Formats: sequence, C-alpha cells, structure tokens
Amino acid sequence: MTSHMANEVAEIPQALARLLSASGPAIATAGAALRALDPGLVLTVARGSSDHAATYLKYAVELTAGIPVASVGPSVASVYGRSLRLSGAACIGISQSGQSPDIVEMMRSAGAGGALTIAVTNFAGSPMARVSSHCLPLAAGAEQSVAATKTFICSVAAGLALLAEWQDDPALRAAVAALPEAAAQALTLDWSPLSARLSRASQAYVLGRGPAFAIACEAALKLKETCGLHAEAYSAAEVLHGPSAIVQSGFPVLALAVEDAAQPGVIQTAERLAAQGADVFLTGAAAKGATTLPAVTGLHPLVAPLVQAVAFYAFVETLARRRGFDPDAPPHLRKVTETV
Repeated sequence: MTSHMANEVAEIPQALARLLSASGPAIATAGAALRALDPGLVLTVARGSSDHAATYLKYAVELTAGIPVASVGPSVASVYGRSLRLSGAACIGISQSGQSPDIVEMMRSAGAGGALTIAVTNFAGSPMARVSSHCLPLAAGAEQSVAATKTFICSVAAGLALLAEWQDDPALRAAVAALPEAAAQALTLDWSPLSARLSRASQAYVLGRGPAFAIACEAALKLKETCGLHAEAYSAAEVLHGPSAIVQSGFPVLALAVEDAAQPGVIQTAERLAAQGADVFLTGAAAKGATTLPAVTGLHPLVAPLVQAVAFYAFVETLARRRGFDPDAPPHLRKVTETV
C-alpha cells in the first residue's frame, strides 16, 4: 500500500507549480516591500523542518543580498515576554500550519517592535498570517503525513522566489521558475546503494555546506523521524572539529555536494572520512573511497540543494518501510505541534 508520504513526495513538482502560479502576486508585493525597506537585518522565526527552511534562506539571503540573517528564539516573546527593537529589520516566519502559539507571538511582537513581518505558511488564514504584514501562501495542498515534505520544499521555494523579487535577480527568478521540472527529475534518481547501507544502520552523519547544510539538517531529522535512525547533521567543515573522532570503520556518512564554491571542500571532507574507514556516500560528485549518488546537474547553486532534498525524500520514504516503520505516523509525533 502506498503511503501518504510517498504520494506527497510525488506531488512536489505539481505543488511547486501551484505555489509559483497562485502566490506569484503576493511574493512580488512582499519583495517590493523589502526593496522599499532595504533592511539591514533579517530575522527568521521557525521550528522543526520549517527552521531548516529558515536556515536555507539565511544562506541564500546572505550570499545574494549581503545582509545578515539571524534566527530568533520564539520563547523570547512567548515565554519571557521580552520585546525587541526591530525598526528597519524584516522578520520572516515559517510554519506549515501557522498555528503554534510561540511562533505567532514572536511574529506579533516583531511587528510591534517595528519589523516588516512576512509569514510563509500553507494556511493563509492562520493566526501567524493574520498577525503578519504579508503572507506567502504555499498552496501545497493538504499534507497528511506527519513528516513535512512538499510543504518544506514549497517553503524554501517561496523564500527563494521572494529573494529573487527583492533583489530583482533574473537568474534566480528563472531558476525558481524551473524548479518543478528539476524536482520531477530528482524523483527519478536511484539512491538504492545508500538504502542498502542504512537499512541496517543505527547511526549516521549527514554533511553539507552553505544552503546544503540546511538540507543536511532536514535529512538528519527525517532519518530520526521516519526511520528511527540516530542521524546528526554537521557542516562539512565543522565535522572535522571533533565529531569526526567517532567515525571509524563502517560508519555511514551522507555528504551533500552541489555545484557551488563549497563543493571542493565537501569532497575533501568525504575523502578524509572515507580514509578513516567510513562508508561515505556523496551526491553528484566523485571522491576517493566514496560511493557517488546521482544528482540533477547544471542547476543554479541556490536551488541545487533544494532539488537534492526532493531526491532524499523519495529515498527516505522507501528506507522507512524497508526498516519496518510507517513513514506516515512517526511515534509520539503529531502533524501540528503547538509549543509555547
């Protein structure tokens, strides 16, 4: 029987097309507001997979606009009741449901503190959307699996589309417009060698740099959530500052390499860990001692990691079932998590 997660992953190309069509005007309006404001700081507010989307946008904004991006803890407003002075800043909240009280309160507080607030959510009528200046509806459709897949992809895509409009970047705008086709290609990729290795694993590292580090974080979460596998995400540089000490013979490592400035360093780290005896799997590139996993090539460097996430989602759904888990119903979790 096909899982809800498998169906939702298969729907990602169509969900992306809906987002770009239905939310194009809202994205253009919010982009114009950012241009008019010309913020010196951008804040993000999110948790879980949405926070990984925020991390992705952090790198994209910093690399494209040259403006620092910081994640603000929702508890600053919701638990501690502290307001922040945010005049001249922008604050982007990302939440699939837009319902979690702490996210809503932080967005409300950010607006009261003078920030331009932008909500990225699958529910345009949600509390988070209502307290924000702008809303970018994901138009992803119902997502029944607890594990977020198409809403994560659409959250990042909405942020990249916003960035393209804000910066009036024709190359990024074209790359975002081509995402549905690239995602469809990613769904055809065969990562079965990694599945064979992780089917019997109890732990793993997932590595990346720049925007690909955000995908490493998301991949590690999904391995925990859907497969009961203790996976940890690291920067391909940070892993060498201590965590690599436990990498010994047979330790599984997934390294996410894309065609950008960080690729040579990711390859170098992959080769170093392989030399320590690790079972290293590297996307889209060759490294001595590592197994190469296929990737969609020739993409804009800011969308390439997101396309790899699509391939990973298709892989991890099959891995979950192979390991005897129901990918739709991770233990102790619910679709909407409301925290204070």
